[in-house]
Amino acid sequence: MLYGRSTELAALDELTAGAREGRSGALVLRGEAGIGKTALLDRTAQSASASGMRVLRVTGVEPEADLAFGGLVQLLWPVQDRLDGLPEPQADALRAVLGATRPPTRDRFLTGLAVLTLLADLAEQGPLLCLVDDAQWLDQATSDALLFAARRLAAEQVAMVFATRDEGFAAPGLTELRPSRLDTGDAVSLLADLGLPPALRDQVIAESAGNPLALIEFGAARRDDPGSFTPVTVADRVLSSYRTQIAALPEKTRLALLFAAAEGRGDLPLQMKAARTLGVGLEDLEDAERAGLIQVTESTVVFRHPLIGTAAYQGAVLARRIAVHQALADAADDPDCRARHLPLATTSPDDEVASELVAAAERAADRSAYAAASLLHQQAARLTPDRRAQVRRLTDAATCALNAGHAGQARDLAEQAERSSPEPEDLARLAPVRAAVMFESGERREAARLLLRTHAAGPGLGPAILRTGATYGWFADDADSVREAAERLASLGEADPMVEGMAHLVDDDYARGLPLLERAVAAGQDGSDAARTRALHSAILLGDDAAAMELAAAEVARCRAQGLIGALPQALHLLAERQVLAGAHRDAEASVAEAVEIARDTGLRERVAWLGGVPARIAAIEGDERRCRDLVRDVPDVGRVAGESALSLLELARGDYEAALGRLETAAGPGPQRHMAMAMATVADQVEAAVRLGQSGRAERPMRAFEAWARAGRQPWALAVAHRCRALVDGREEDYREAVRLHGQGRRPFERARTALLYGEWLRRARRRSEARDTLRSALEDFEGLRAVPWAERARAELRAAGDATTSAKATAENVLDRLTPQELQVVRLAADGNSSREIAAQLFLSRRTVEHHLYKAYPKLGVGSRRELARLNLV
Repeated sequence: MLYGRSTELAALDELTAGAREGRSGALVLRGEAGIGKTALLDRTAQSASASGMRVLRVTGVEPEADLAFGGLVQLLWPVQDRLDGLPEPQADALRAVLGATRPPTRDRFLTGLAVLTLLADLAEQGPLLCLVDDAQWLDQATSDALLFAARRLAAEQVAMVFATRDEGFAAPGLTELRPSRLDTGDAVSLLADLGLPPALRDQVIAESAGNPLALIEFGAARRDDPGSFTPVTVADRVLSSYRTQIAALPEKTRLALLFAAAEGRGDLPLQMKAARTLGVGLEDLEDAERAGLIQVTESTVVFRHPLIGTAAYQGAVLARRIAVHQALADAADDPDCRARHLPLATTSPDDEVASELVAAAERAADRSAYAAASLLHQQAARLTPDRRAQVRRLTDAATCALNAGHAGQARDLAEQAERSSPEPEDLARLAPVRAAVMFESGERREAARLLLRTHAAGPGLGPAILRTGATYGWFADDADSVREAAERLASLGEADPMVEGMAHLVDDDYARGLPLLERAVAAGQDGSDAARTRALHSAILLGDDAAAMELAAAEVARCRAQGLIGALPQALHLLAERQVLAGAHRDAEASVAEAVEIARDTGLRERVAWLGGVPARIAAIEGDERRCRDLVRDVPDVGRVAGESALSLLELARGDYEAALGRLETAAGPGPQRHMAMAMATVADQVEAAVRLGQSGRAERPMRAFEAWARAGRQPWALAVAHRCRALVDGREEDYREAVRLHGQGRRPFERARTALLYGEWLRRARRRSEARDTLRSALEDFEGLRAVPWAERARAELRAAGDATTSAKATAENVLDRLTPQELQVVRLAADGNSSREIAAQLFLSRRTVEHHLYKAYPKLGVGSRRELARLNLV
């Protein structure tokens, strides 16, 4: 019987009922020790089992908090036979977790996707309940995987419940429920069976502060010893009560309990194998079992409450704890289990032990458990007698911490390593991780300079560090760093066309810089992943929309195929920017929506804010001022030019030319090269605003730079915009005509429409009204296709002024795709291309059932009833 838990039980029942009906969900039970979280999980498991739900359960144990995937192994061990049904990269990731194979896992979030798919597959046979107790003691790799799965649950018939203490296990995005303390009435009911006199009962209620475990333990203790309490906190009193009970046991029983507490996983055979070396046998557990402190089966030992294990461990002297950990390490067959006990059994430097810990760290890193790998490297460093080797291990620890997403910890470890060694070689190995932390913290110029200094001190470091330094320098507006990196690469015989090209661009030498970027694009088309990444960024700097779109789409496809979930948001961001330029606004919104969802699920908070620049641009084009301003408000400094560009476009469309021009002049600043693609794209806005104000001189310098860039890059859309800008300033029709011709070869419909609008205005003022009407109708058609409402209104006004009396405002024809959510759009397109639900799920990092749920919702919106009908629709 659970007293005072009607609210909590109702929430849990609603969660499991939803799973049975096809609505997945997750809930976090958060509260102090003894508040009743485990009892609620027990009750939920019992109720779910009775209703036919399958139950998987895992309990975090404190000794395993730093053991890579220790919790996930416990959870998935009973269902490992289902791994063969997963997509191969996901199956490999979980096989590595379970120790069946050890292939490197390239993305730390791939395991979470595999868990999601596995849980969804299990739920195909019936609803599934996944219970996680003492989640605050899960290792981070397990926490990351389970939380990724929990956040992406939708229609899989899966319910997940995490029970955790107040501290630890941050789970943003999941619903939390805090079990309340028991009121006096419920406390009285709970104590009814203990037979306490009223005076003692009232004291127990007062001292327990409504904590159910405290009520039970204090009541039993007060009944047996009325003078046993001292005025300490509830948690300390409970712990003290357990220590008292353990202290009353025989010495060998206390030692057997210490083995159970130190081992932590409940592995009875391992505990007994180790315990025999200290003269302890299975019979020595009997007194503890009779006292109700533990439950023993033929293969496991489980403490009735985790605080009992804590009391057993903390109550032992240090020498005894060291002996027990050494015995457990010697008895362990699993090298990772041995590595967990060795540092706790070693009090002085020991290179042999340190080497074992390094090997364990490398195994953890191969499985993408970088947090565990970092800790193992730190432990190895502590036990390493040689100072230089110690610094190397601290450096490896810092690198793993950075890969785990712990930039602050990585900085601390790098600084600790730096203080330990002045040797140039050691500092050189530290530099990449220190620079990465600095760059992520906003110290971009300092990061670039550090890498260049490091390479100067140790020229054998290779070209990669110089390429990174050049990239950091570019985004920091640090022209000197970009030039220096290019010169160093050339001196090494490793000249990189992208870096060399950027070095010319920072000097405004487009004629030499852009052809080099063209070489980088060509070289990267069929090269390595790194070469293709350089090719993509080179294509963006060139304004080569066709190559950039192709390369961005290929990068997204690569991330999907290889399960590179952590890299996917950035790839989708770059793709979305290209889609906006191509006028594919709904596609761009779908890309951004997926990127935002994944970034949130993987803890990439800054990326979520940065992504707002893309929909802000769409909102500006479409004239949605409120949405545009709301999105720009959250864009971080690194995306400032994109945000200012969106706002200036909004102001330009409204005719607020002074505000638009002033904003763009401020955003450009002294060094726009890090945003060259965006800065060059906004020059036309500067020119138009300046001309409208009768101050074309304010835009002369950026216009000349743009013309030089366009001539050097030879991209049709850029040459067209350059001619349009010159036509605005000089008023020559031949420039307008050439701009219109070049737009026929380009890929930017919004720019094409703006050129047609301005040329139509010029023709009308020249009293060539018939020609003006033809040109303006072309502009209006493009604007309406883009839903660019304010620009379409301008085109209509010009048409009316040109004598087109039939032109009137009209609702834009509805596109059936607009009825779909971004995720539904992605799903139906992939389904129409013939992909199965499972294939779509693997590409979008969803479950098969969620994919089918999206299809089920999309069919009636599109007026179809099957995939066959879907394939006949125009979904472009």
